[in-house]
Amino acid sequence: MVGSIRLGKIFGIPILVHYTWFIVFALIALSLSTQYFPSRYPDWSHWMYWAMGIATGLLLFLSVLIHELAHSLLSTFQGIPVQRITLFLFGGVASISKESTTPLGEFLMALAGPVTSLIIAGGFGLLWLVSRFVLNIQILAAVSSYLGIINLSLALFNLIPGFPLDGGRLLRSFLWGVTGNYRKATEIAITAGRAVAFLFIVGGLAWALSGHWLDGIWLAFIGWFLDNAATQSYRQLVSKEALRGVKVRELMSQECPIIPASTTLNDLVYNYILPHSTRCFFVREGEKLKGMVTLHNLKLIPQAKWPSVTVAEISTPMEKLLKVKADDEALDALELMVENDVNQMPVVEGEEIVGLIRRDHLLQFIRTRLELGI
Repeated sequence: MVGSIRLGKIFGIPILVHYTWFIVFALIALSLSTQYFPSRYPDWSHWMYWAMGIATGLLLFLSVLIHELAHSLLSTFQGIPVQRITLFLFGGVASISKESTTPLGEFLMALAGPVTSLIIAGGFGLLWLVSRFVLNIQILAAVSSYLGIINLSLALFNLIPGFPLDGGRLLRSFLWGVTGNYRKATEIAITAGRAVAFLFIVGGLAWALSGHWLDGIWLAFIGWFLDNAATQSYRQLVSKEALRGVKVRELMSQECPIIPASTTLNDLVYNYILPHSTRCFFVREGEKLKGMVTLHNLKLIPQAKWPSVTVAEISTPMEKLLKVKADDEALDALELMVENDVNQMPVVEGEEIVGLIRRDHLLQFIRTRLELGI
């Protein structure tokens, strides 16, 4: 997501916080500190309300992060890379590069999150019992009681059978396993997801009109978000189907000229890029291709240095380039580019480079095919 701050990595997975997280965290901390805890524990001090409100809010989002990590670790175990986990307005989302290849893999990946939330809820429930009846520590009991209920609610909410919620993915995995038809299973799960979103929106508006305007608007907003997510999921499904069965050789181009390794960046820009709108080049030294240079490489170098820096100095070596074979599936090539955040890859046959496959070309092919309805 644009507007995210990177916190670090857990199990090799980048953890990001979107700016909207700070908004919802502030609202949760404010609600806990000024309403929830004061109404239940009137004998606490003012600073204690705020300390517990902030601490409970942080623990809540830590629970959400662990929920998403459970999905991510199951994905990684299946050999499906996870690009990042982002905490944002509605909790958290794990950005997984592609879907599971089997119904069982999808089922286990979807189930991991709710099961983890149930385990967390059980842990906080046990902590509440001990702190309430054994240790008699009211503050610990208050926080654990709230977090136990919230994590239980999170697990149950995610089990609602509507895509893209975990319950919707469980529904898809079941239908996929029974019918063997991935697309049909996905369409049914997405339809269920949009129906759930519609109920949330209608229910939220009705709740708001009954006087609970803040809770009602929030519920309707969640419904709107789910509807958008379901719609986007359908578009992704249709886009993938448009590429299914298409080979890389059918969409590759030979629009990546070969230039001498001694070419300066100034010459590259004014003699190649601007006159011909070409965005990538193979770099040759003698009779051997040494690497590839793209606009991404170029933009890393200050313009003042262009006259003195050569393409050989900034090119990506051939051995480090991601490559695909001409007979590979175009869909696999697109997923590989998305997974590694690259815009083009060389196409090889044996040891010879025979062309280039570009992400924008693949996306244009998808758009054209969808417009034609074929």
